[in-house]
Amino acid sequence: MSLSVRAILAVGGVFLGCCSGVVFLELLVKLDPGAGNLITAAQFAFIALEGFVFTSKFGLAKRVISLKDYGLLVMMFFITSVCNNYVFEFNVPMTLHMIIRGGSLISNMCLGTLILKRSYRISQYIAVVMISVGIFICTYFSSRDVAGKREHSTEADVFWWLVGVVLLVVALFISSYMGITQELLYRKHGKCAREALYYTHLLPLPAFLLMHENIRTHWLLAFKGESLHLPVFDLAVPLVLVFLLGNILAQHLCISSVYTLTTECSSLTVTLILTLRKFISLVFSIVYFRNPFTLYHWMGTLLVFVGTLMFANVIRLPQRVKKDDKQD
Repeated sequence: MSLSVRAILAVGGVFLGCCSGVVFLELLVKLDPGAGNLITAAQFAFIALEGFVFTSKFGLAKRVISLKDYGLLVMMFFITSVCNNYVFEFNVPMTLHMIIRGGSLISNMCLGTLILKRSYRISQYIAVVMISVGIFICTYFSSRDVAGKREHSTEADVFWWLVGVVLLVVALFISSYMGITQELLYRKHGKCAREALYYTHLLPLPAFLLMHENIRTHWLLAFKGESLHLPVFDLAVPLVLVFLLGNILAQHLCISSVYTLTTECSSLTVTLILTLRKFISLVFSIVYFRNPFTLYHWMGTLLVFVGTLMFANVIRLPQRVKKDDKQD
């Protein structure tokens, strides 16, 4: 299958934006693990501002979906975004973060069966079992790493790590339900993903006022940390803010490219590209940041990604040949 120029640019944007966004995020949480709310608020503000200019046309563009219909979608998107960035304060490593978020097919299948009454192939059920086992293996051995990481490690450390993992899983299921809500809205009003992207980032902005103390604290901490000297301007810029700007721009490129890709390619192609992107991000995180990753973690990761490819029908189970086909 030949891809259009627009699709090829979108693929490049996915790999460049999404992969670099993960790198900047890991650099940020290594400097300040508690900066999750600051990161989320900055991402929302930037995408809302960009959407106000280019999607809303400074508020002049006519809205397709009513604000009332956006209500539940906005609430779910806000919760998942905050949870996904906040869990780093609970000592959840980036590698485990990516692996658990890679298990979205599990939550999609569960909710698709319960709410949309969808049916799946036997191979897809097997794939979901593989993904579940893979995530369990990675989670179990990560918990052992947390318990043995420091000599003075306590049960409280493991408890808060477990809280972070639970938050990730909850966010995973909320995100899947959000996908179903989007699908139902698009069936009713037609595809308007750009508009949805804008309003899901604009409407939750007032909710960040509830976190203003935490955001302000970590904003001030940024100015007390390491700085990057810019010789051209003879200016010292906090390293956290440099990485934050990089993450915001990369996240915007990532989201925009994924949107473009969904309009240019089949869902199977999109799944393949996103799966490959996640795998590259994971390997880069392990190698570049020297994150602890044992043989068991590799086994779990392999199960997750092979299961994902099986679910998308890229890897197929061998079919049993019928007796009639054997006869000449």
